Amino acid sequence: MTPDRSAPESAASLADEPEVRKALAEGDRASVSAVVTGHPSSPLAWTELADLADSEGRSIEAYAFASVAAELAREQLVDGGWRAGDPVFWSGESNRAYLRALDTQRRAAEGLGLDARAGRLAAELAAADPEAPGRIASEFTPTQLITIVGGGEALFAPAAPSASAEAGIGDPSAEPAAIDAASGED
Repeated sequence: MTPDRSAPESAASLADEPEVRKALAEGDRASVSAVVTGHPSSPLAWTELADLADSEGRSIEAYAFASVAAELAREQLVDGGWRAGDPVFWSGESNRAYLRALDTQRRAAEGLGLDARAGRLAAELAAADPEAPGRIASEFTPTQLITIVGGGEALFAPAAPSASAEAGIGDPSAEPAAIDAASGED
């Protein structure tokens, strides 16, 4: 890196994919696979699909999709003069698809019990950019699945009366009479 922490001019980088970024930004979770179908050679599209599978706990699919993303990224990088082990800096936004793919593949490999493979992926990620693992952990949040329990109307509906309420137990209007009768006072 240069003193200002920017990538040196000779560092290889992935191509910018504005049309893929736009399609992903305009879509939703269900449309990610359509973006991949429309852009099958896009490392970014495959990385998003891998992160989606990862967020849903589908380790096998996350591993497979991230593998495709990383391989497509490596091919692009090699075409740009990159060699395995050369840096691929997080500071280049387009490079993040490759770095995220490595990290997603690593997490999926761990989840599948492929510990040696996960270790090699962690080493590849650290060799590409030693700061990338920390940056991914702090700056990038994989797509999250938020489960909504019930249809919402149950959250605001009054509770059904319980057997104790029907018997008068716990009924605030019945309690004073019971207390008064027990104490002998009117």
